[in-house]
Formats: sequence, structure tokens, C-alpha cells
Amino acid sequence: MKLGIGIGWRPEIADAVEALPGIDWVEAVSENLCTDHLPESLVRLRERGVTVVPHGVSLGLGGAERPDPGRLAGLAARAGLLGAPLVTEHIAFVRAGGPLSASQPLEAGHLLPVPRTWDALDVLCENVRIAQDSLPVPLALENIAALISWPGEELTEGQFLAELVERTGVRLLIDVANLHTNHVNRGEDPATELDELPVEAIAYVHVAGGVEKDGVWHDTHAHPVTRPVLDVLSGLRSRVDPPGVLLERDDDFPPAEELAGELAAIRSTLAEAASGPRTVRPRPALAPEPSSRTAGGRERTAVAQTALLSALVAGTPAPDGFDHRRLGVQSHALAAKRADVVAKVAPELPGILGDGYRKAFLAYARNRPMSGGYRRDALAFAELLLVEGRPDDEAARRRLTLWWQDRAGSRPPRRATRLVRSARAALLGK
Repeated sequence: MKLGIGIGWRPEIADAVEALPGIDWVEAVSENLCTDHLPESLVRLRERGVTVVPHGVSLGLGGAERPDPGRLAGLAARAGLLGAPLVTEHIAFVRAGGPLSASQPLEAGHLLPVPRTWDALDVLCENVRIAQDSLPVPLALENIAALISWPGEELTEGQFLAELVERTGVRLLIDVANLHTNHVNRGEDPATELDELPVEAIAYVHVAGGVEKDGVWHDTHAHPVTRPVLDVLSGLRSRVDPPGVLLERDDDFPPAEELAGELAAIRSTLAEAASGPRTVRPRPALAPEPSSRTAGGRERTAVAQTALLSALVAGTPAPDGFDHRRLGVQSHALAAKRADVVAKVAPELPGILGDGYRKAFLAYARNRPMSGGYRRDALAFAELLLVEGRPDDEAARRRLTLWWQDRAGSRPPRRATRLVRSARAALLGK
């Protein structure tokens, strides 16, 4: 199906998206939509004949656990509500722990890379088949950006994706900004990755902005698209005519004219690449599988992913083989994202704490994994501050107490109660 040129629909820019000329389709984050009714903006776009594709972020198909039936049902319901021709998700894990690793469940709040190993590929392929059987339309999966690399990987990104397509028939959503991110952060050559990809399986393409800090590229989706990212798009277009290309923007939304300018740059890049010589290189053969394989891939994947996520969100020792500096960068990025989301779901907290909010939250999150979602995280953060007698300003502390009571429905526990709870949780391994 030919999609054309699109943009990510977000509530903050809904009016601008409706007014932009030449938009053939939009993509909406699935988890931000209800399963039984649509925002009026999306209703109007659909009435105009604009295709809407739901884009999931929470399935965690690269995780060791099998996909959650409830999450799959939600994605299927949104696809039906939108009349979407396909749905998309990510090749990533977003949670770990639990029965497979006999450990506390952990949430990343972010898309994390799966190891490019045969074990992880086996798990991913089985999870993808489960998802495909549960969805009413085809599934396409996106390559993600990463700050860290797994030690002992057995496949390149291109080989991993090619093998995934070969085994499952899944479509690909290729994010050229993520290819650039992995070039800066992990030294991977985008041209080589494109050569190894089964480009005929591409359903559509993402283009997004980011920023480089201290030699690390951050895929922010909050900055303008850069020339190097457009160059990767050009390289992809010289190999294949993708059915669709979409501009993503998730934060720090610019004026509509700037979005229109970025879309114009994307169109120009595609047109110039199409008029130039086509890049045709024979795709390398798939990597040979090891002659001997052992059972237990889910368990091994579960243990490895749990150890990594625990180091990132709970302050446990870093697993062997990882770059400790990069793990530190990733850990800080996860905590910072968590602070940003909590500030959005509970805007009263930065209002009460002022400039001290971010520093206090990052200290809280350093070795306290998120549990139960961002609203519960906000309550736990406020509870900790109150137990410790903070903030120092009495008026602010009173406001925080009232905020906590209004949402928790009881008095903040005293310090002794908190310590007893912590000791009990430690003894029970929770």
C-alpha cells in the first residue's frame, strides 16, 4: 500500500497537522488513544481520507516474556477503530524480571535494544508470530536507537532484521534517524545496514531529529531533522522507493511553518535521490546459524535483560562486558525521561518544588525502579519527600502533603513505618 508523506499526530500539534498541506497520512501513538472513541481531530482527518496508523510503544516484543494478551487486544482494537491498513511496534524490550528470571518485575519506561544473538532472535520471532496471530492487520516493526551495545553479539543489525523477516514475514518500519544514532553511538555504518536489509519488506520510514552531546547522539524527537539523517534517507531512497515516509516530533513542538519546512526538506531529499543513480548491491547471505543450539533461550534472555535493566534503573552492578560509561549515560537518560513524564502527569509537583524538582526526582529515581506506572511513581516520590521532612519550606511541604492526601487518600506514613516497609520488602525479595 502506498502511504505517501505523513507526520506523527500528537494532541499538542493536532490543529497544525490538520492545516499542513500535502499530508497523506498520520501516525498516532496507540497507547495515547482510547479503544472505543477517537479524538475529534483524528475523526476529521479520517473523514478527509487521511490514513491513520497506530504505532505501539509498550508491547516489548523483544522481551523474554510472551506478549501480554491485553496489550495485544488493545492494539487490535485501535487498529479496528481507525480502519488502519497496518499497525507498527518496535524491536525492543521495555520490561524485565518476573517468573522467568525469578526476580522483581522491572519497567524501563523506554525502548531498550535486544541483544543480536540467536537466542534473542528465537524469542523475538516467536513473540512476533503470537502478535501477528492476534492482530487484524499486518504488523511492521521498527529498528530502535540505542546508547549501549550488548557484548558478545552474533549478528549485525541488518542480518538480525533480515533473519526476522525471513522467519516471520513481518514488515519493517525503518527509522533512518535511528540508523544515524547507532552510527554515532555504536560505530555502525548506515550504508552497510541498508545493504543487508531486505528493503522490499519496508512498510514505511521514520525521519526524526536529535542532538549530539559529548560524543553521544540523543534521539530526542524534539529537535530539527539534521543533514546526516537526511543523507541516510537519501541512501535508502537510492535503493528502494519506500511506500511511506513520516516525520516524527514528540516534544518542543515548533511553529507549523517549521514543520512544513522539515516536510519540504524530506520531499526534496526523496526527489533528488530518486533522480540519481540507483544503488543496487547484492544483499549478503544470511548469517549461518550455529550447528548446535540449546534449549532455554527465553530463560537465558530473561536473565540477561533483567541484569541489564536492574543496573539501569535499580543501581545494581553492571553486567560483565558492558561499557560502564555508556550505561551511566543510559541510566541518567532513563531517569530524566521518567522525571519529564512524571512532571506531565503530575504538573503540581514541579509547581510545588520549583527549581528543586528535577534534582530531587533524579536522586529519588537513582535506585528506585518504577512500579505501577507514572502516577504511582509521582505518589511514591512525594511520599519519600514527606517522610524525609522535605521540602524545607513549610508552606511548600504543606501543599505537597495536601496534594499527596488528595490522591493517596490517607496520611503520609511516618519514617518508622517507611523503614518497616522497606525492611519487609527486602526480606521478601520484593
